Amino acid sequence: MAGRVDRKVALITGAARGQGRAHAIRLAQEGADIIAVDICDEISTARDYPAATPDDLDRTVKEVENLGRRIVARRVDVRDFDALRSAVDAGVAELGHLDIVVANAAIATYGISWELSTDEWQEMIDINLTGVWHTTKATVPHLLRQGSGGSIVLISSVAGVKGIQNLPHYAAAKHGVIGLMRTLAQELGSSRIRVNSVAPTNVDTPMIHHPALWRLAVPGVEEPTREQSDEAFTHMHLIPVPFVDPVDISNAVLFLASDEARYITGVTLPVDAGVTAR
Repeated sequence: MAGRVDRKVALITGAARGQGRAHAIRLAQEGADIIAVDICDEISTARDYPAATPDDLDRTVKEVENLGRRIVARRVDVRDFDALRSAVDAGVAELGHLDIVVANAAIATYGISWELSTDEWQEMIDINLTGVWHTTKATVPHLLRQGSGGSIVLISSVAGVKGIQNLPHYAAAKHGVIGLMRTLAQELGSSRIRVNSVAPTNVDTPMIHHPALWRLAVPGVEEPTREQSDEAFTHMHLIPVPFVDPVDISNAVLFLASDEARYITGVTLPVDAGVTAR
């Protein structure tokens, strides 16, 4: 029985772990071959949680290959457009074509807007917004040349549709991602290239499981525990869970990438346990 994206090729940024690895595995389970890129290195301003490593990317490769799918993996910083374009071109040359683009790479740092350093602001915008634009800039020419349509999914956030204290630069970048998505949908619709975004709430990845974020979730407690943080996160949601799993986001990505969503473009799909409905 054919998978929902059988014989498609999907590019995924930030694919070494977390959401990116989940997207790669879920799409591979449904028949896609994968072009996986990740910086696999420290980000100077994102010091609250450990960065992905080359070993993480190797694990993604092994898990996709264990599903019987092909994968081309490269260590690439999405801020470096020339390197990203080279990786995309090499992946397309090896796997033959490109059908699905998932712009997932992102970081999270925290602070009050006027207290952020210029480096914290700029690195956030460079990775979470400009890196997304670089991803589309490197991939759209392939989709257009092929002439067979395609699906682009940009990973935004609930912080892309509402303001969230202590995340001003993150919210600005993720709002920008949605604006870019809406514009690309208009520009590419006549070529049957659909462009959508997904807006997750907190996702169970290393990006949210660390003391710096726990302190923001539980103000007034000097050293809150993860359990206290989970309780605070649960109160954010209409569905009483502290966070969603990476595969919950991947299932949304899969839907938008598949022909089941063939007439859906220009939309933001929340996977947020109801936080934006409060």
